[in-house]
Order: sequence, then C-alpha cells, then structure tokens
Amino acid sequence: MNKKLGMAVAGAVMAFGATAANAGITIPAGDWTIDIGGNVNAYYTHTSYGGDLDTNVDGAPGSESSNTISTGLLPAALGVGGKTRQNDLDIAFQFTFFTGVDSTDGGGTANVFGANGAGGNSLNIRQAYMTFGDASWGTIKMGRDLGVFGSDAILSDMTLLGVGTGAGGNGNSTLGRIGSGYLYADWVGQIAYMSPNWNGFSFAVAARQPWGNTDNSDLGFDGKVSYEWAGDYAGKVWGGYLTQKTDNGAFGVAHDEERAHAWEIGGKVSVAGFGLVGYYYDGQGLGSSVVASANLPLSGLLINANDQDVDGGYVQGTYTIPGVGTKLGLSWGQSEVEKGGNFGGTGDYENESWIIGAYHPLTKSLNLVAEYTDTDYDNIGNVKGANGDAKTIALGAILFF
Repeated sequence: MNKKLGMAVAGAVMAFGATAANAGITIPAGDWTIDIGGNVNAYYTHTSYGGDLDTNVDGAPGSESSNTISTGLLPAALGVGGKTRQNDLDIAFQFTFFTGVDSTDGGGTANVFGANGAGGNSLNIRQAYMTFGDASWGTIKMGRDLGVFGSDAILSDMTLLGVGTGAGGNGNSTLGRIGSGYLYADWVGQIAYMSPNWNGFSFAVAARQPWGNTDNSDLGFDGKVSYEWAGDYAGKVWGGYLTQKTDNGAFGVAHDEERAHAWEIGGKVSVAGFGLVGYYYDGQGLGSSVVASANLPLSGLLINANDQDVDGGYVQGTYTIPGVGTKLGLSWGQSEVEKGGNFGGTGDYENESWIIGAYHPLTKSLNLVAEYTDTDYDNIGNVKGANGDAKTIALGAILFF
C-alpha cells in the first residue's frame, strides 16, 4: 500500500504486516507525483445477543441475533494524494474518501427491525490535509486527519483488517477495539508538528478542533513521543497525552469550565513471526456509555462527558505461519466508564472482549479474514444490573489497491 494513502490505510498495512505493501498507483504529473490507492472490504457477520442487549435498555425493539453484510473497522476507502519538492521543502496533500458496503439506512435504527436498503450508505471524507517540511527539521500538517492521541493503539489493532466488536448494527464501520481496549482517535481538524526521526526517537504535537463543545473558545491539544527500533527484535514504545476544555451545558452539568484529559502508554515487539502488543490509557471527562442504537453500546468514543473517569487497555498476540503467511491472533481488551455524581447512574459501565482472528494473504493485495468476538457489557448506560453480551462470527475479505 502506498504510504501516502495516510495513516488509516497505509498504517493498517504497516502495523499488521499484510502483503498489500506494494499496492497503489503512482502517476507522474509534471513536478508532482500523484498517488491513488485504497481498499474495499466486505464481511458476513452473525451476532447473537444476550441479557439486556436482547431487549435493549434504551427501549428500542431488539432481536436475539443479527445478520449483516457490511464493512469492518476500516471502511472502504479511495485515497488521492500528491507530493513534490519545491524551494527545499517537501510538500504533499491527501484526500481520502471513506464509505461502507452495507445497505442499511444509517439513521441509527438497527437493521434487525426493518431498516431500508434502497438509499442506504454514506460518503465520509475523513482525510483532507496538506503537509510541508524537510527531513532536517520536521513536518507541519494542516487539515483533517486521524488524531495523534490513540492513533498507535488503533493502528496496532489486528481487527483493523477485520471486524472486532460492534457488528450487527448499521453504519460505515464496526468498532474493532474502540471502547473495549482504547479510546477512538477520531478524525479531527488539526495543525500538527512531527519531528524528524533521531535514531528511532520522534515526537508529534497538535492543536486540534475540540470535541463536542457548545462553543469554540478553546482548542484541544494532544501529542506523543515514541521510540522505534529494527532488528531481530523489532519494536516500538510510545506515550501520549490529550487535553481540552469542556463546555458541558448540553449534558446538564453545572461546572462547564472543567478540562477533559487522558494519557496513554503502549508498546509492541515482533520476533520470528510472533508479535505482541500491550496498551493502557487513563483519563477524565471522556467516553460514552450510551446505547446509540439497538444492540450497539458505544463505550469509549471521545465525546465531552465531564465528571467521569475512564480507563482501559488491551493485550494482543499474533503469529504468522512460515511459508503459508496466515496470521493468527488472540486479543483481550477492556474499557470502563465511571460516572461522577453529577451524571447520576448507579453502576460503572464496562466492556470486556475476547477476539480470535485468522488473516490469510490469498494474494499480495487480497486478504481473507475470519474472526470470532465475545463481548460482555456490564451496567450499560451506567444502569446497575443492565448487562448484556454479544458474540460475533465474521467471515470476509479486504482488498488493497
């Protein structure tokens, strides 16, 4: 996959080690080099629900199971980028258009009780940014792209090429480990600086459009430092931070001037076909425990919800079979939302999931995927005793070009 497709697609390939690394279309255009690439993926998912997810704690009609044909965590994408060298500056741009393959109505009504397919789906331009800089002093990025905080967590998640949690509803993607192992990095407007690579050490900082505020009086800020090394025991370690002012008038909270903040630490290593990832985060004023649609609790999305604590993490192990190239993976993760007194509620909301996956490179561009995900939801919506579970079998493929 051509690396100018951006973090969402190229990062997925690099993090996972898929065989699409040579894909992409490069077109010379005068002083510019234009890159075109992307992916298409589709999965059959069967999800069985138990407990309060069978009847839905938000009052919506429910079902014991759901069958869908949809995209996975990484939506289908078409990316167009360009790069050139002018006046001793490396200049580049990137636009990436994301969509799904599902044919539900996308309006928050789960397809298990009568969504329409005729006019479903939507187009989402998640990347629109420019960069300029030089290897001697770094790079400046301006525009919309994946946030700095949480980006390594999602790009190291094996389900980025699969489905993970959140199957059975509608929309352009599932959740992978969002809300059951890490907070969502999201796609945000930002002005970021990325340092050069000093023998494996680098850092990035960004001023960003804040989430969910009813006014835009203050920007948010995030950043990370990382160290990466090659060799027989190749790996990477990183740490990150995020902060922003919160205006929670929409949530009925009296103290609107509080700040949301979070920190993270993670690492990964690979040796002789084995890979191991470990990640942990902790924060305040972030996350969600609501049931956004039938059968789909959205724990862990980064929205303003002050006076609550969040924490979680995940551990992932993989092994690539020599010669065959099939990658086998086992992953465990958990996220918790602990509400403060101003929000009421009687229980701390917790997601815990186990994921088993097999990812086989049928060709250098095409990967076949099989996953099984078992997720437990405790105290959904911070309502004590409102518990449920979802078990998903996913079979499909992802094609990079």
